[in-house]
Amino acid sequence: MSWQPELDELKRRQALVARMGGPDKVKRQHDGGRLTVRERIERLLDPGSFRELGSIAGKAAYDGKNDLTDLMASNSVTGRGTIDGRPVAISGDDFTVRGGSADATIKEKNLLIEQMANEYRIPLIRLIEGSGGGGSVKTIETEGRANVPGVAGFDVVTANMATIPVVALGLGSVAGLGAARLAAAHYSVMVKGLSAMFVAGPPVVARLGQTLSKEELGGWEIQLRAGAVDEAVDSEDDAFAVAKKFLSYMPQSAFELAARGPQQDDPKRREEKLLSVIPRDTRKVYAMRQIVNAVVDKGSFFEMGKLYGRAVITGLARLDGWPVAFMASDPMHYGGAWTSDTCQKVTRFMDLAETFRLPMVYLEDCPGFLIGLEAEKSGVIRQGVRAMAAMHQITIPWCTMIVRNNFGVAGAAHRNTGRMAFRYAWPSGRWGSLPLEGGIEAAYRADIEAASDPKAKLAEIEDRLNKLRSPFRSAESFWIEEIIDPRDTRTLLCEFANLAAPVRQGKASFWMRP
Repeated sequence: MSWQPELDELKRRQALVARMGGPDKVKRQHDGGRLTVRERIERLLDPGSFRELGSIAGKAAYDGKNDLTDLMASNSVTGRGTIDGRPVAISGDDFTVRGGSADATIKEKNLLIEQMANEYRIPLIRLIEGSGGGGSVKTIETEGRANVPGVAGFDVVTANMATIPVVALGLGSVAGLGAARLAAAHYSVMVKGLSAMFVAGPPVVARLGQTLSKEELGGWEIQLRAGAVDEAVDSEDDAFAVAKKFLSYMPQSAFELAARGPQQDDPKRREEKLLSVIPRDTRKVYAMRQIVNAVVDKGSFFEMGKLYGRAVITGLARLDGWPVAFMASDPMHYGGAWTSDTCQKVTRFMDLAETFRLPMVYLEDCPGFLIGLEAEKSGVIRQGVRAMAAMHQITIPWCTMIVRNNFGVAGAAHRNTGRMAFRYAWPSGRWGSLPLEGGIEAAYRADIEAASDPKAKLAEIEDRLNKLRSPFRSAESFWIEEIIDPRDTRTLLCEFANLAAPVRQGKASFWMRP
């Protein structure tokens, strides 16, 4: 006896679910410039690799004979597949069914995929569009009661931050728990013109007297500058591309090591422009990204959080094929001084590197913490100390290149002083407790005021102190381990990456939180 009738019934139910919210809702999705959840999964994963879980889960309707008459899909599509041959878990919100609201979802589907990713140690990708929370106001009427807020499964969401790479793509308007799911990731992306993210949307916020559009309330520029998400791209296909690229630097889980990539760039390549990229005039700035791109494997720098905490550039890169975490001061923003948001950005990035055992490279040009009333109001010292504490908990291999400034407490935050770290300086390196500029007048006020020519006296003192603070004098005392030709930077960093590769093993001392 064949079971073909049951298989035919299974296919019928799967066909009903595949309609999603129906032709009208699918057309509305397309008219809004957005793909459906199934189209997104198809474009993101390797062709033919998707294995759905819960393919006929939804809300069914039966006649008086208990025969199925209709089946409305759950607005959550979950399963597993591969990206570049590597297994991944995936969950996607279906906005065509009740606008992605939790009224129409089956929460166990998302919980199961989070658990599967955690226990089988494979990366997780969330495709988010909707609220994904406890339901709308109408839920009170449909359920006949108000729910007590609770986030079932958020323990697993949190645990995944310490276990597997998590990517979240905001592909429409996301609010409430949907916004929380977008933020609770190692790498989060919005799509310009399509995405918006907020705790509560414009209709709710309007009750506060704030009449705002979705873009004005939670558009991509707002959320990137606030550090709530890491990147914004021009299209959904671009979002899929950056998700894949991020994962290419990651191991499958925190229990494995990131694989070496292609070795297509000469580790001994020297860039002549590095000899003159730092201006002699300390008041002039320069393009740090130009330096970063010159020393990493060509085309490998993958920046994260570009619009947040802009005094430090953060991203992933490769050195002789090895994936590394990369930080670099940006003198174009506050001269490279650490602001409160820069400290938070650095802390989070170090957490990422420690969690997945990525060696760290830091190109430093830091004049200290930002000073002034607004800086103090931002709690910069508390955030700065927190960043320093994270740095001194880190166990990953570390290499610092001091390319210009290293002053004050923030300047000191360039390595874990309790562990061996490689440290080099360019001839342009300058350091001390405070920069001489502005400090000489205070320290030598009496001498300057007593001089017959105060300006000449100031110049004389500056010349004397500049000779004393020469980086060569520090090297004589081994206060700086090595001063190098800037053109040798890439070679030394590639050697560091090769030395670091076999010692990345070991349990992280702490893990990343959302």
